[in-house]
Amino acid sequence: MQLQLNPQELSLIGKIADASTQSNLRSFVVGGFVRDKLLGRSCNDIDIVCLGDAIELANACAARFHPSPKVSWFKNFGTAHFFADGFDVEFVGARKESYQRDSRNPVVEAGSLQDDQERRDFTINALAFELHAKSSRDEHPSVIDPFNGLKDLEQRIIRTPLSPNATFSDDPLRMLRAIRFASQLNFTIHSATLLGITDTAHRIAIISQERISDEFNKILLSDKPSIGLDLLYKTGLLKEIFPQLIELAGAEYVDGKGHKDNFYHTLQVVDNIAPFTNNLWLRWAALLHDIAKPATKKFEKGTGWTFHGHEVIGGRMVPKIFTKWKLPLNEPMRYVRKLVELHLRPISLTKENITDSAIRRLLFDAGEDLEDLMTLCEADITSKNESKLRRYRANFEMVRERLKAVEEKDKIRNWQPPITGEIIMRTFNLLPCREVGLIKTAIREAILDGVIDNSYDSAHALMIEEAAKLGLSPVTPS
Repeated sequence: MQLQLNPQELSLIGKIADASTQSNLRSFVVGGFVRDKLLGRSCNDIDIVCLGDAIELANACAARFHPSPKVSWFKNFGTAHFFADGFDVEFVGARKESYQRDSRNPVVEAGSLQDDQERRDFTINALAFELHAKSSRDEHPSVIDPFNGLKDLEQRIIRTPLSPNATFSDDPLRMLRAIRFASQLNFTIHSATLLGITDTAHRIAIISQERISDEFNKILLSDKPSIGLDLLYKTGLLKEIFPQLIELAGAEYVDGKGHKDNFYHTLQVVDNIAPFTNNLWLRWAALLHDIAKPATKKFEKGTGWTFHGHEVIGGRMVPKIFTKWKLPLNEPMRYVRKLVELHLRPISLTKENITDSAIRRLLFDAGEDLEDLMTLCEADITSKNESKLRRYRANFEMVRERLKAVEEKDKIRNWQPPITGEIIMRTFNLLPCREVGLIKTAIREAILDGVIDNSYDSAHALMIEEAAKLGLSPVTPS
């Protein structure tokens, strides 16, 4: 396994090497950049460790670019970074780092390159190469590998450089990072490292929610998220960070009738949707689509297990989950809630004798998110029976055709009724009030149900009729 640098990387690294020589500082490229280049993956983040003042080196390096990039530095942590030539370059002095038992902030001390490599989370992230005078010409720099990280890369293994318990206790976020790398790279976590995560899972409580959410989102965005989600479950980390998902696990039997394991069903849905979207929030919708099944589960004689209303209850749970996870409470949260609440609707449209009215209502309620909703619903098909799969897919294709036909005819998606609240208030000389809402609703429902056509004249006539029922008459302009 050989590290190979391209001309653009050589040019950047040559400038850093020259700045190091000028500043009389030894410096090294360490971590993810080295790992990804050995794996043949692109990487635009470069971590530079120097034996000395990292801020001084960052400024000396930035001066070699024209124009010079702005250097952001953090004196308390002794770190600096800048963007140049498409790369995000971070500088840090070699250091030792550890957490106190109940602290979310590490204790940092100056150290050697060996100290810095020992504090790295995994052997594959402790790889390094030194920057020196010929760095701008050396396409295949020699890798410094104190923990057999090259062998672990070849064998696709994630392993801590020191004792797993010590590594994870020092920085518990590393447990999530181990699982994130396993999910992103499709690597196997070494048995001792996996046991260390299980033993130390409770320590994740000292890590801030923002850092947990960032790693969890990266797991969700991996090619096969179930790898990471299943590892979170089996190590006990998921119980610590997302207990609502744990409640989906397992199947219960009464009178010989059981329901599917909704946890592993959910993981399959997330995997099913992954090849079709990199939209993080659509993947969150897949993760949460059945989140309320434990709260709505009921066994009914003669019917079996039911989960009536789980889509509605699940929608109500979304804001609380987003709040806890410190995820955006504006459009992303509303989007996920909408998809959770609507995820059964297209399935109901696969039945016979579905009216255009039902199709119009889905078009109206889903709006611009209709395609994402259909993608979610199709991902929700997890049957292992091939004939069932073919039948379900054919049904959804029929629904798509009906949706297209009704949309072309009625233009109802992202539609607003031709009579607005302002028109109603002006016609009857009203301020905003209950009556305005009642008239607007009556017009909207009549159009969606096909009682009147989608035109201003028909809507205006119904407005006069509905207002009369409420004792309202149009005001004659003076």
